[in-house]
Amino acid sequence: MKSWSLATRIVSSVLAVVTVSLLALSIAVAGFTRYEITERLDNSLQEVSERLQATIATRPHEPHSDNVAWVPDVGPRTLAYQVVDPAGHVVLRSQNAPVDPFVPDMRTGFADTPNFRVYVAAPTTTAYRVLVGEPTLHRRGATLRATAIAVVPILVFLPVIWLLVRLIVRRALRPLDRLHDEMQSRGSGNLRPVPSLDLPVELISIQHAVNTLLSRLETALSTERAFAASAAHELRNPLAALLAQVQMLGRMVPAESEAGRRVDVIVDRTRRLGRTVEKLLQFSRASSGVAFRRDRFDLLAVLYVLVDDLGHNPRDGRSMDMTTNGISHIFVHGDMDATGILIRNLLENALLHGKDAAAVHVTVLPDGSIDITNDCPALMPATLARLTSPFVRGGSSVRGSGLGLAIANNIARQMDVRLQLRSPLAGSDRGFGVSLLFPDPEIIMMTPEGE
Repeated sequence: MKSWSLATRIVSSVLAVVTVSLLALSIAVAGFTRYEITERLDNSLQEVSERLQATIATRPHEPHSDNVAWVPDVGPRTLAYQVVDPAGHVVLRSQNAPVDPFVPDMRTGFADTPNFRVYVAAPTTTAYRVLVGEPTLHRRGATLRATAIAVVPILVFLPVIWLLVRLIVRRALRPLDRLHDEMQSRGSGNLRPVPSLDLPVELISIQHAVNTLLSRLETALSTERAFAASAAHELRNPLAALLAQVQMLGRMVPAESEAGRRVDVIVDRTRRLGRTVEKLLQFSRASSGVAFRRDRFDLLAVLYVLVDDLGHNPRDGRSMDMTTNGISHIFVHGDMDATGILIRNLLENALLHGKDAAAVHVTVLPDGSIDITNDCPALMPATLARLTSPFVRGGSSVRGSGLGLAIANNIARQMDVRLQLRSPLAGSDRGFGVSLLFPDPEIIMMTPEGE
């Protein structure tokens, strides 16, 4: 699903509505301005024509005379006038008026020509008529200027509106951003309630719901961890006591006898049961979220301890070989105990399922990832894909619990660790490998003196 921003959507929606409204308002203002300017100019044109008509009535001209009244400072935008006799001849005109009448039809009122807006005054007792024409260029320019004065400020103000809307929306959504940041920081080892953020009423219910959920989750995880710890204590003690009693019984009977052989079987089954119980408890802890903490620790120090511990207890003669590639420290963020459980299960799995007394290789790569490989028959892709599921084994004859990789996978997911399985190994048709890459490792190389 495509992600989207609430602030962006609100700003875009508000601006779209405001822009459309302002455009509609601009069109309405432009139309109203055009109408008003046209009406005012027509009124002025009519007034000039009627005043000239009254003046002509008191000072008649000889018919068929063609007099030009030269007016100073006449330009292309100046009003032009004509005085027409009853026969339709122009007897007096301004120098910017045409020789022929503006319009052939001498009906009183307004008329339009290609170059003039004309008003024909009503005739007086002298029967002369006055025609006054306003140049279309002047009228069009006046209308455009008036429309621009009314509309341009509205359009120029659009960017200001955009900035104001964006500022107001961003400011109004700051509480939501703070709530988002607080909620985003929860889940990976941080289950504290969201503090008071001075939220609006619409968001207070969300904060209460989140805090309630976090409280229930913290309680569930604490209960699960307490159960795992209690179960580990309650189960290990009886199993250890049972194993001790069986071993004492084994010393009381001959080893070659039937009873001795049965005692050996009981000892082996008891040890296997103890390992299975331990794995089940680890799996329970891993499933309950034991690895959600985010503490800074040295991953390489944990690895050294585990390799040293398991290397002193080789299985069937198999040993462990560790290569650090000149790295002295790898600092990561996570739960140290959970990391120990994770790596121990991977190392034990490699020791348990290795073949032909081949060493288990543990390599620290330059990017801070840890690579663990062992020699064994290659696994089928279908088996490899299911290997991190509980109680799934890779087909080895060695009897394991089938939980080691499931525990490691659970812990790796909680710690955001990338865990990759591969089989066969590169350049071979055998082997099994596991790589671990912690997020944002801080790698420190050995100094020349340390080397």
